[in-house]
Amino acid sequence: MTSMFQSNDTSVSDLLQKIADGRIQLPDFQRGWVWDDKHITALIASISNQYPVGALMFLKYNGESIRFKYRPLTGASGSNTPEALVLDGQQRLTSIFSSMFSKGPVDTKTDKGNLIKRFYYLDIEKCLSSTTDRQEAIVSIPENKMLLTNFGRDIILDISTQEKEFECHLFPLNIVYNSIECTKWQNAYQKYHKYDPNILDRYAKFIADILMPIQIYKVPVITLGSETPKEAVCQVFENVNTGGVSLTIFELMTATFAADNFELRKDWDARREVLVTKSALSANTKNSSVLSVVSSTDFLIAMTLLSRYYNKDKNGEAVSCKKKDVLNLTLDDYKTYSEQLTNGFLRAASFLKEERIFSSRDLPYSSQLIPLSVVFAILGDRSKDGPIKEKISRWYWCGVMGEMYGGANETRYANDVIGIIEWIRNGPEPDTVQRAYFQPTRLLSLQTRLSAAYKGVMALILKTGCLDFISGSPMDFTVFIDDNVDIHHIFPQEYCESNSIPKKKWNSIVNKTPLSARTNRIIGGSAPSKYLKHIESADHVTEEKLDASVSTHLVDVDCLRADNFDAYFLHRAKSLINIISKSMGKPVTNLAGDDVITGFGGSLE
Repeated sequence: MTSMFQSNDTSVSDLLQKIADGRIQLPDFQRGWVWDDKHITALIASISNQYPVGALMFLKYNGESIRFKYRPLTGASGSNTPEALVLDGQQRLTSIFSSMFSKGPVDTKTDKGNLIKRFYYLDIEKCLSSTTDRQEAIVSIPENKMLLTNFGRDIILDISTQEKEFECHLFPLNIVYNSIECTKWQNAYQKYHKYDPNILDRYAKFIADILMPIQIYKVPVITLGSETPKEAVCQVFENVNTGGVSLTIFELMTATFAADNFELRKDWDARREVLVTKSALSANTKNSSVLSVVSSTDFLIAMTLLSRYYNKDKNGEAVSCKKKDVLNLTLDDYKTYSEQLTNGFLRAASFLKEERIFSSRDLPYSSQLIPLSVVFAILGDRSKDGPIKEKISRWYWCGVMGEMYGGANETRYANDVIGIIEWIRNGPEPDTVQRAYFQPTRLLSLQTRLSAAYKGVMALILKTGCLDFISGSPMDFTVFIDDNVDIHHIFPQEYCESNSIPKKKWNSIVNKTPLSARTNRIIGGSAPSKYLKHIESADHVTEEKLDASVSTHLVDVDCLRADNFDAYFLHRAKSLINIISKSMGKPVTNLAGDDVITGFGGSLE
């Protein structure tokens, strides 16, 4: 088997010349990075001491098998097409090039993160001293080549002219790899000191002990072949950049499409604005729109699913959206299907609104948006047909209540997209619908909104048409936003704790419902019988009207008015099981199991 990479030691001088010429550049997905002044000084010291500074990793580049947009390293201006792209070693190479090769000042920063510009020098006397640490022999000086003190009023070092460099015995590091400039500086330095024999001897030793080791310094270079698959490039980059931010699929594809002069990030930013704005409930709720959670990578995964679906009959490729599939997405396919997919996401947002999921906070699974949007993109206006919409709804709630979309989902995405379309064409139920199962005792463990099923139950309660206790208004998206609707306890926490009701019961989803902020304030910590009377008197709501509104929350009002928690709890659990079963289009089983009777105090049949 042919190795994917080669490894050899390469002189830094050769690498720097190739960087200057543009034969070594950065792939566009490499983020800009600035090392601080101390790191650069330590790197220079290591090189001058012949200490190892770690291997570099390049990708051989021919612009054919792998095509990325590329850019020169900071300070380089060569216009050649690169022979190699830097995958690992950007910071080291940039620091070496800018401090030891480039003629301009080095862009760096202090240890507090303040941006500064520096030139670096070797103190000849200190470099030759056996008692001085090499890092102390490296002088970092501001762009004006003067060190100041006393708030800039006093000069403690001035090497703003070459003669002053000679006077202070400071060698400029940015000529160290230029033999002609080194010789010129040496001749002028020795002439300035009138060829003092001591100066000549010390400089000869400086050349032998310091400059020559720097000039012949080599680093290990691993070069990946140009046939390396994109997914391998992505994985390698993530492996060698463990200290930084992981490279995303989107960044890699941005660099790929940029090679054909297509600005993927600009296109995505415009599409995201459309998705968020059009799916928001109002101008003030853009940040909480259900589509605000859709990431750039989510869009590319969905795009891969959609394009693979349409191309499966053309090239025989399976519908798949694993990393390698996304990285093989073509620009032509992206351009062909991007508008269709954007509309698919918007149709998905409208569907979710009808299912009473209004905001990103209340979205059970953001991951389920991917196949849902692809299905809507494929179906287009056909998705409005009643029977089709009913099947999509069943699949959606099976995914939520069956808690099928946690963890890695790429295989499920593909299977569900194909399965739903075939089901709509009178084929068998998709795998998610067939396998979804809801365990009745799960109601007891749904205690916080961190769970998809918890959010799902709340949406189903809203979908039944529940009314605000006080106004009797339906909790549509207008009331949801205007009245600050949230999830609250029906039997208040304070009342439950004072009556020793088990927390597992009173804090479960069974004892919670969507309520307006005002209603929740009136409820406070009182017994239900008291807060219902308070609503009637304070807001002039008749008992009959209040009972009708409360019952829309699947609550037995008689139990509530009698403060009978156990009877209320059992009745509401049965009601919730009923709407869950209806949403999934299948019965919930084990309703009279021993664990159910123990947990709820009776059968849920």
